[in-house]
Formats: sequence, structure tokens, C-alpha cells
Amino acid sequence: MAIEATPIADSSLPNQSCNSSTTLEQVENHTGRGKILVVDASAANRQSVRSSLANLEYEVIEANNTSEAIAALSIERIDLVMIDLLVPEIGGTELCLLLKKANATQFLPVFVLSSSDDLEAEIRAIEAGADEFLVGPLRGRALCARVQSSLRHKEMIDSLDQSEIVLFSLAQSIEDRDPELGEHCERLAFMAAAMGVALALPPNDILALQRGGYLHDVGKVSIPDAVLFKPGPLTPEEWDIMKTHAERGERICSRLRSLAPVLPIIRHHHERWDGSGYPDGLKGEQIPLLARILQTVDIYDALTTSRPYKRAMPPDDAIAIIRAEAQRGWRDPRMVELFTDLLPFFRHPSPADFSRFSLQALAASLERFRKPAQAPSRSSPAGLSKQFQLVSGL
Repeated sequence: MAIEATPIADSSLPNQSCNSSTTLEQVENHTGRGKILVVDASAANRQSVRSSLANLEYEVIEANNTSEAIAALSIERIDLVMIDLLVPEIGGTELCLLLKKANATQFLPVFVLSSSDDLEAEIRAIEAGADEFLVGPLRGRALCARVQSSLRHKEMIDSLDQSEIVLFSLAQSIEDRDPELGEHCERLAFMAAAMGVALALPPNDILALQRGGYLHDVGKVSIPDAVLFKPGPLTPEEWDIMKTHAERGERICSRLRSLAPVLPIIRHHHERWDGSGYPDGLKGEQIPLLARILQTVDIYDALTTSRPYKRAMPPDDAIAIIRAEAQRGWRDPRMVELFTDLLPFFRHPSPADFSRFSLQALAASLERFRKPAQAPSRSSPAGLSKQFQLVSGL
């Protein structure tokens, strides 16, 4: 993919240049600058792109094929990818599709470069999610302008991510103020995601369950300490204040569009199957499925965790109580039985049963989030937690 390296004279562009190529063997030595990944089998083409981008303050990483590209993406925070249409192995269009389908890289700008004006190839690339389809020879200044435009858009997306980080930090602050919770949110994220996997829910729902595990009680940051940490029973007035945390949490998170799938979990995880819950008195399947999932694991974890006013309950006793509440009409019986079926995978993960591979990964990791810390099961296969992240798209 030849590029016409027109000199960059625009005074509005940064003056810092990328004068040296960066290979995969050197990635661990990179500085903190932003990074652009160029994927092309031709060293001359990669050099041409690098020269054209020399006046941008981004470091260029090179890859010869799609395998090297994926390796670079797995160990580096890449800001933009430029792929030759005919790059070896799976090709530029397929790599673009792979990146746009993965949650971790779906907002990563991807340029597909071609040496010929092929309408069908362009259509396939755009359908795969390519942000640009560029036909050579390319002019250096035009390429830089397109790169900068895409990077500005990515910075906006990244700023949304930072807003999410603030919210997750707020949620974590509740646990930090109450050490007895013992990393409750992490356990809920794992167990709720496990139920989502078992129900064959789509990756976006599983991601929402994981986020819901962290954010379901974020509204408690605005509940007075005298109510939130009261050691004895709450008065009716105090209980009315406590119950507002679901609505408060929804309001806190509602400004972030990316958290829209999590809002029903935050608002409705205290509804009851018979309609006697709060804040809206929803009944049966009016209660969103993801909220019913999170509610089930939340109750189990609350029962099996020590608190100043109670001891941790054995798992079998906790399940008996949850089943009794389902018979009473408070809980979704199907979710209760599903969780009961999955419980052995959390307590005794078996490396031999690879049919529940993702669930074993969760099981192997769950006990890390109990306080005092317990060593993970020696029977759990190494690396399964990472594999679950790959399977679920988290």
C-alpha cells in the first residue's frame, strides 16, 4: 500500500516526531505516548506510513500479519489501527470485524488501506465496521488529518470511560467504609456473570451483570452514615431513607449512555416476585431479568457474609432461606434453582468438566474476594479467569 509522503507543514500539528520504528520485541520499552498500530506485510509500506505520521506525537508499532497485530493489541494500549486489506492470515477486513465485535476494542478507530479502488472490498470493510477505507497512493497530510480526527473522537469515548471509572470508584468507596462487606461487589460480579453464562445470555448482558455487581448499591453513597451503618434495626423513617438508594443510584448513573443496560439492575434489584418489593412494586416478569439475577446472588452473599450483628451463614442454610423466600413469593423460583445448580461450581471447581469452562473460571476466582483472604483451590486450572474474560468479552 504505497503512500505519497507529502511533507507536513501545518503549524497546528504537534512537532514531536516518531523517528524510530517500534517492533513487537520492543513494546515493553515504550514510553507513555499514544500508539498507532500499522499492520502490513510490506516493510516499505509500513515505513511509508510511519514517515507520513512522523509529525504526530504518536508512536508507531508495526506488525507483519494479523497474529502479530493481535499480540500487540493484547499487551499495548493502542489508540488507532491501520490495516492493509490483504495482510496475511485472516486479512484486513476480518481483523477489523474481530476488533469491532470485541467489547475491549469496539471503539478503537480502524483504517483499512487498499492499493486499488475496489468497490466491493470497500463495502465489505465498511460493513465490518471500518472507520475509514483509504485507497493509495495516499497523501501524507490528508492521512494525518484523518488520523487526528479519529483520535479526537476516541478521546471523547475515552473520557466517557473515565466517567465510568469515577462511578466505580464511588461504589468501591462504600466497601472501603465498611470492611465487613469483604469485597462484596467483586463476588456479585462473578456470580451474576456466571448465571448469565449459564442462561446463554448475550455478551452485552453478561457485561451489564458484571457492572451491576459493582454499581447496584452505588446510591448508598448519598445515604447518611447514621442510617447506613446503624448497628441495630432501622426505624420506619430510617428504612424509608435506606430504600431510596435504588432510585438514587439510578439517577447517579443515568447520565452515562454506556451504563443504560445497568440502570434496570440498579433500580429494581430489591423488587419482589409477588410485587411487594421497592421502589416500583413490580411483579413477576415485570422485574427485569438481569435485576432478578443480581438479586439472587446479592441475597446469597449477604447471608453468607459476616456482619457486626450476625455470623456468616453456611451455604446450605443460606440456600434453604432463599428457597423459602421463593415459596413465600418473594423470589423468582427459576433464578433460585439455577443459582442452586451453579453453587457447586463456586465451592468445588472441577478441572475435568470442561463443558462448564467459563463457570469454573469464575469459581476459581471467587474465593479471592473473601476476607480474610483464602488461597484459591489447588484443583482449579491456572489461567481460567483470563479465559473467561476472553469467552465473555469482558
